[in-house]
Amino acid sequence: MSASLDWAALRAWAAAVAAWPGSADFPPALRPAAFGLQRPGGGVPQLPSGPAAASALTSAAALAPYLDHTLLRPDALGAEMRQLAAEAAAHGFAGCCVHPAHVRTVVDALGGAPVVPICVVGFPHGAHRPEVKALEVRLALADGAREFDAVAALGALREGDVDAALADLRAVVEAAGPWPVKLILETGLLARPAVALGAGLALVAGCAAVKTSTGVGHPGARLEDVALLRAVVGDALGVKASGGIRTRAQALAMVAAGASRLGTSASVSLVTE
Repeated sequence: MSASLDWAALRAWAAAVAAWPGSADFPPALRPAAFGLQRPGGGVPQLPSGPAAASALTSAAALAPYLDHTLLRPDALGAEMRQLAAEAAAHGFAGCCVHPAHVRTVVDALGGAPVVPICVVGFPHGAHRPEVKALEVRLALADGAREFDAVAALGALREGDVDAALADLRAVVEAAGPWPVKLILETGLLARPAVALGAGLALVAGCAAVKTSTGVGHPGARLEDVALLRAVVGDALGVKASGGIRTRAQALAMVAAGASRLGTSASVSLVTE
């Protein structure tokens, strides 16, 4: 990827984003595409988002393909993981999102059901060395994970350190190979320009999506954060809203704001209420 990346354009874009005060809507002139920056390999297929897409979700069950059924409690039991997998398979959820230690249990419990086993990486703070994040990915791949939700190098984004943040992200993307990576940007912690920087770096690094939150210790998904992520990545990447989504009304509002995927531990109630 490094050979095809226009570093001069990337640095010019990052400088422009750093100068953006973040107090208004993200300007179209600041979108990465306006600087000639694209995702390697082109855009990623994703479910529809926006007001029309949300209005089309007229039944509770119609939300199921948007949902990543999530269990990231540190004290979760194997039996709870098997239940998570069974619920995801029964309701047709997009994925099961779990810690690395539980990937094999979930994969075995899914038994070939069309549900993606998702592993978090560098969770929940992102303050791991890139080599450690890459190792997490490789071990989870061996256990059967086929998608990764990786926490960004949040300190590097806050500092505006493009080189460090991108190197951290590339370590994960390269370790994942053909399997999708979603970058968690902890939007409740970072200032909006830092969030925009992370989303743009996710684009040029070849991620499949950007994600709002870990749901740990900071504000979760907020409509304005989803809208910002969508404004930065356009249609090239997916946008996953996660953290605090408990009702169908919240879920639909996230889709209307630009989310093409939703992470929640309340998935079952969202499709049965």
